[in-house]
Amino acid sequence: MNIDASSAVTSAAAGAAATAGGAVRQDGLGRDAFLKLLVTQLQHQDPTKPMADAEFLTQLATFSSLEKLEQISTSTAELRDLFYQMATDSAK
Repeated sequence: MNIDASSAVTSAAAGAAATAGGAVRQDGLGRDAFLKLLVTQLQHQDPTKPMADAEFLTQLATFSSLEKLEQISTSTAELRDLFYQMATDSAK
């Protein structure tokens, strides 16, 4: 059985990257969903026609970008909370 999930993985990564820049939605696709799609794609590929190296590397680069965007989002949220705490402490 040949399943071509590269467009699904790419669109999942784009959706996850879009949510990582702002408030992360609970129902949005994250790194776990992205990895599950990638692993499923690898499990169901035709052994006589494996995924192209460039395509696989593109998906891994997309995953790496998603990880970095999530780290930036977390750091930004922590800074925001710290500044808010500092502002409320100085107002007292």
